[in-house]
Amino acid sequence: MAFRREIGLIGLTFIAVGGVLGSGWLFSPLLASQLAGPAAIISWTIGAVAMMFLALTFAEITAMFPVAGGLARIPQFSHGRLLSTVLGWSAWAGYCTTAPIEVEAAMRYASTYLPALHGGQDEGLSFLGIIASLGLLGVMTLLNAFGVALFAKVNTSLTWVKLVFPVVFVLVIFADRFDTSNFTAHGGFAPLGLEGIFAAVASGGIAFAFIGFRHAIDMAGETRNPQKTIPRALILSILICFLVYGAIQIVFVGGLSKEELSGGWSSLDATHSLGPLGALATSVGILWLVSMLNVAAVLSPLGGGLVSTGSNGRLAMAMSENGVFPRLFAKLNSSGVPLYALVLNFVVGGILLFTTSFEGLVALNSSALVLSFMIGPVAVLSFRRVLADYPRPFSLPGGAFVAMLTFIAATLMVYWSGWDTMWRLLLLLAVGLLILSPKLRAHDGARLHARGAVWLVPYLIVLGGVALLGGYGNGLDWIQAPWDSLLVAVLSVPIFFLAARSHLPRAGVDRELATELQFAEEDYGHADSAESALAEEVKEHPRPPKDE
Repeated sequence: MAFRREIGLIGLTFIAVGGVLGSGWLFSPLLASQLAGPAAIISWTIGAVAMMFLALTFAEITAMFPVAGGLARIPQFSHGRLLSTVLGWSAWAGYCTTAPIEVEAAMRYASTYLPALHGGQDEGLSFLGIIASLGLLGVMTLLNAFGVALFAKVNTSLTWVKLVFPVVFVLVIFADRFDTSNFTAHGGFAPLGLEGIFAAVASGGIAFAFIGFRHAIDMAGETRNPQKTIPRALILSILICFLVYGAIQIVFVGGLSKEELSGGWSSLDATHSLGPLGALATSVGILWLVSMLNVAAVLSPLGGGLVSTGSNGRLAMAMSENGVFPRLFAKLNSSGVPLYALVLNFVVGGILLFTTSFEGLVALNSSALVLSFMIGPVAVLSFRRVLADYPRPFSLPGGAFVAMLTFIAATLMVYWSGWDTMWRLLLLLAVGLLILSPKLRAHDGARLHARGAVWLVPYLIVLGGVALLGGYGNGLDWIQAPWDSLLVAVLSVPIFFLAARSHLPRAGVDRELATELQFAEEDYGHADSAESALAEEVKEHPRPPKDE
């Protein structure tokens, strides 16, 4: 059965927007304000610009190779099996926690009406809440199992509704209570300085929110006219979400009362069941707005969970095509969907709901996803070296220089997440290599492509070492800001060029692309496969003799 190209521009844009506008908009304004004060709007701008360029690196690559599960397949094409296994494992582990996080967040908010779903402020879901969450995961899996067209329609409808909620909130708060003096109160516009602004990007929920654009990458194999649709959808989704999040942040700062600000920005608190926005709506006395936020608090996470469920199915399928997961998970059902991969992720998500706390899920999610996106700027430069003769429907402006800056910015966002995140990331990678090592040993060294992953060693040493010695996320604070960030930025430059030069030779790239074509012919049907455009490129651009 073939993949079906049934997602258009609006559908793909709203898949990315739906991933970004999950539960984050309900609490991130408070977290960012606690860390950066009114300058949190600068943090949102930094996060949006960095994520825009990161998205554009993937736009160039996925427009060339519109395959499903791009976060796992792209490093396989560019650097080989070992790197794709490491980054694919990191991405998949993070993806598996996303839907449970969003479902549990929805259950927490729904407990306002059904208290039996949750054990209380300092406790997790009740047994009934876990069963209900498992049921919602099952519904999301079923909606995805009936085909990408149904999934896209349901998600687009949900996303339109999700966009209405924050817009109404912004307009009402701005009209009812907006005090411009809040932007200079209690220490000025940036009371916690540059360190606070940078910390808000990583630890204030900003990077966590924007990284939802990744779902458009994973759905590339089912997109109509992907060469044009993917870049446009990625750009539009980042712009839309920046406008929404930026407006919420501004009205949140301007809407706070003198009493709420009496202890300063770092002491801001919100004990309302709906978080900081619910507390703000209650303080201004607009009860219908509180009711609206109740509905939004349930629907927004569920929409994000629906998107991540479908996206993770494509990633598990890609891991199967890479030879890491059994080939069963690459099979498509009669609706053109990787059903077995969806079931695998449902089972893993269910286990996580029963065994892991909400805080543990969030920590695992943030630490697992941060690394997998480094392949974007690296692969751009690698493919420009080794596949210079391939047509590029979309080209990253600025080429190697912008790719390098994007790599630095993404690395800094990883570093700013702090030591608490870094040690979890390092542990996750170690566990992944231990679990997957039998699969890796099943191939000879030539097929493993160890050279393509060598750059990860100094990269992780730099990130882990400076994170331990720096001041973010419970580091030792031996290296003071901003020197710690400057050190990471400087050291990341040679590592970027080492990574870009560690790509497969042309023969290796052609072999991986030919393997992708073989998957298309064997599993999906060559004539209608999502890889048909890729197949044409393999045939039209044979490997030059000099690269033998």
